[in-house]
Amino acid sequence: MDAMTRLIECVPNFSEGRDPAVIRQITDAIVAVDGVRLLNVDPGRATNRTVVTFVGEPDAVIEAAFRAIRKAGEVIDMRQHHGEHPRMGATDVCPLIPISGVTMDEVARYAQQLAERVGRELDLPVYLYEAAQPDPARSNLSVIRAGEYEGLAAKMQRPEWRPDHGPVAFDAKRGATVIGARDFLVAYNINLNTTSTRRAYAIAFDVREAGRTVKDESGGEANRPGTLKSVKAIGWFIDEYGIAQVSMNLTDINVTPVHAAFDEVCRAADARGVRVTGSELIGLVPLRCLTDAGKYFLQKQQRSTGVSEAELVRIAVRSLGLDELTPFDPEQRIIEYLLRDMASAPLVSMTLGDFTRETASESAAPGGGSIAATLGAFGAALGTMVANLSSHRRGWDDRWQEFSDHAEAGQRATTELLRLVDEDTAAFTRVMDAFGLPKETAAEKAARTEAIQEATKAATLVPFRVMEVAWESMALIRTMAEVGQETSVSDAGVAALSARSAVIGAFLNVRINAAQLTDRAFADDLLARGADIERQAREAEREILEIVDRRL
Repeated sequence: MDAMTRLIECVPNFSEGRDPAVIRQITDAIVAVDGVRLLNVDPGRATNRTVVTFVGEPDAVIEAAFRAIRKAGEVIDMRQHHGEHPRMGATDVCPLIPISGVTMDEVARYAQQLAERVGRELDLPVYLYEAAQPDPARSNLSVIRAGEYEGLAAKMQRPEWRPDHGPVAFDAKRGATVIGARDFLVAYNINLNTTSTRRAYAIAFDVREAGRTVKDESGGEANRPGTLKSVKAIGWFIDEYGIAQVSMNLTDINVTPVHAAFDEVCRAADARGVRVTGSELIGLVPLRCLTDAGKYFLQKQQRSTGVSEAELVRIAVRSLGLDELTPFDPEQRIIEYLLRDMASAPLVSMTLGDFTRETASESAAPGGGSIAATLGAFGAALGTMVANLSSHRRGWDDRWQEFSDHAEAGQRATTELLRLVDEDTAAFTRVMDAFGLPKETAAEKAARTEAIQEATKAATLVPFRVMEVAWESMALIRTMAEVGQETSVSDAGVAALSARSAVIGAFLNVRINAAQLTDRAFADDLLARGADIERQAREAEREILEIVDRRL
């Protein structure tokens, strides 16, 4: 999916987690809508609840959500429903979340449109929540759901709790649903080495923002807030696993990230004689939840955080105990991994052998531009390696942060250069596509010429970006040649050779593409800046190799 595509995510929660046939009927209704991509289906037996995640362009998502709500009302009977999680309807809650190219205000309007349609066409009571709810007193989901399904009939008759859409009449089979718009929410459960629901609740009250109600000195009631902001939490017992859990919703991971919630529950549990044994994430999570956690746990160990993304995720999974109850597959649980299109990065997804053979084929791409970016990535990666090895060197324990910072900079450069490996080939393809445009009429010829020029300009900027990043990485490489561990100084030398070659090779591509541009002011400016970068890279390589020679 293109990064500029208007995307929203929908994460409906259905009150059925035990019958796969019922769940499949609901998800079939979702995938039947063109333009929607089903990302995750996460049923829970103990909660008797399934969290479904799908994405797409707004109109498609709204249509899929409507069909899912309709189907859930047909196949789920709330009169027979029992489970650990609070609920009030067959489709208990249906949040919409902005992903890209769309604002929260726009998503709120989509939620309001969906709620109105559900109430009108399905004759189902609907409440709005969070950004879609204009009345702040009715925006909190837990307040709306208070009393749950069993108290819904009486609650709906109170003037302040009339549904926002649909009939003011209790539907015994379907209950009611809550539709809204919100930021990304992480549902997160922490496992305890106890079967006591009371102790789990006590820990939940210790940490959740709302805290607990206590008696004050005069005998009245007062609120004692918990220790974590933007966190809702309850305690429950999961019969399926024979353990109690603290079940949390992290409503703002910028305020309380996953790793902070985990460590605070560990602290609160320990104070009550209970141990945390692991945790589980429900549904999908943003990548940064795990990369931030990986960095956090590495920092606690005073180890370099400048490791690969995959290593950060692996450390997070193990440190949080995410695979204690069931296997945790990052490829199926991280939203960015599910959204990425492997076809958009075909070269870096290849083995090194296949990439080399593809380069040697009769095709003009991949060519020198992609190879220059690859050389730059190798140079930055080698500099990063020296930084990581130096941060862990015996006797240099007090310097781990210094080298960790260098390694993080190297990882950023490596990641960007790897992206440019495929971007160079994609830019070449766009130029070829422009040459293939029709040219029968004068208007078509003019449009074709303009398209060729715009595509060529973009194709010139890609290798120029390779030059910039590869040159910037030479600062790291120089530092590693000067202060990195002695046994890796030769690696710093190879890194310098690779980075310099990347700059020179990329500049050759800048020059050949710039020669085709009619915007000479743009071309001449790029060529002058490129020549300066090339000169500096050659000089930096010479100086780095002199440092390497002295230390060998």
